[in-house]
Amino acid sequence: MKKRIGSYPRVRVEGGGHGVVTQAGAVLLVETVRKTGLDQAISAALAPWRKARAVHDPGKILLDVALVVALGGDGLADVGMLRAEPGVFGPVASDPTVSRLIDTLAGSGPKALAAIRAARAEVREYVWQLAGPSAPDAGGQVIVDLDGVLVSAHSEKQDAAATWKKTFGHHPIMAFVDHGSGGSGEPVAGLLRPGNAGSNTAADHIEAAQLALVQLPKTYRRGRRTLIRTDCGGGTHEFVAWLIKRGRWLSYSVGMTITEAIHQAVLKVPASTWTPAIEPGGGIRDGAWAAELDGDCLKGWPKGMRLIVRKERPHPGAQLRFTDADGMRLTAFATNTTGVPIAALELRHRQRAGAEDRIRAARATGLRNLPLHGTAQNQIWLEIVQIALELLAWMPMLALTGTARLWEPRRLRLRLFSAAAQLVTTARRRHLRFTRHWPWTTVITSAIQRLQALPNPG
Repeated sequence: MKKRIGSYPRVRVEGGGHGVVTQAGAVLLVETVRKTGLDQAISAALAPWRKARAVHDPGKILLDVALVVALGGDGLADVGMLRAEPGVFGPVASDPTVSRLIDTLAGSGPKALAAIRAARAEVREYVWQLAGPSAPDAGGQVIVDLDGVLVSAHSEKQDAAATWKKTFGHHPIMAFVDHGSGGSGEPVAGLLRPGNAGSNTAADHIEAAQLALVQLPKTYRRGRRTLIRTDCGGGTHEFVAWLIKRGRWLSYSVGMTITEAIHQAVLKVPASTWTPAIEPGGGIRDGAWAAELDGDCLKGWPKGMRLIVRKERPHPGAQLRFTDADGMRLTAFATNTTGVPIAALELRHRQRAGAEDRIRAARATGLRNLPLHGTAQNQIWLEIVQIALELLAWMPMLALTGTARLWEPRRLRLRLFSAAAQLVTTARRRHLRFTRHWPWTTVITSAIQRLQALPNPG
């Protein structure tokens, strides 16, 4: 018998190879940029910041950083990964050029942010038109989730401070459009705040909601076709009043803190009034009920607001809170939606938990740490993160089918973007040939075909 030398085959390693492209699956993101017109829109938006005789377009530089963040990079210097593959990503600016652009955009204040955001809103509307039935507004309503994110800092960065969780860093508010059960979600706002910013600061929620609404097509910027959904951090008088005052009422579903008045009202609700909670498929959710409260609980709140409370048997071993009643875990939310059963409203609000998935994806896509020192530079970085997340949402929406549409960034990187391919030039045309034995080669090639079948932007 031969003596075993290990579980894996021994391979000799050397440099000098050529013709192979690493991260070749990123061509899916490149094609998404091209077909959505994002490159044209960003380049036009940042044209005022292009210096005379500049070699690199500011829009291309910004998109290169967004692409590398989408591929898992967490700093400006990671664009070197794209620079090594000019056959797929084209010419990529040097690290100093990238840093200078970020500093220049940060130094221009709100103008650069407004330009980038306007380009994103323009492209978003076009992408939703391309997506058709897969678009998040296909059901006639857009749901926007607002939530805070704690971002740790490991050095004394500007505006980094102690957070309410005893950590140190920043506390931005993010807003995401919910794609529903058939997709993931895409960011529409990112408001950078110091680490000690409050979780229920109404002014910040209002500003984040304003940024989010501007990102939507005009028909969704006011009126009941847009639902603003938050946790109890948005359950403030000022924020709800703002939602109501914005033209025709926006629909809202905001979490509410269990006050003593709510607690006492729950104890008086007759057993026959409680409605069993439901699951997304319509089945009964065991051990959970919902009921609508009125009376003293609504004093001081706007007319037309409905207060719905949910009670649920806590999981085994869970510790009860002072606000719980009769051994039941209590939560509450307020809404202005009428004509919908209470159980459906409760399910709709509970599905706000999907925002936590979006936050997890954001942390894995450049938001684990803010890499720059100044607040203005990190706000530009936050815009770059949002562009990266948009590409990771738009590409599946336009090109993937089945369960692949639900893959989160880490899985997309592992299965699709990390695939290597051979770059072959014939008849002055470049071809990427993915290996046959890669399990997801068919997913990649089919997605590319769907993207290439889309019309070119006007």
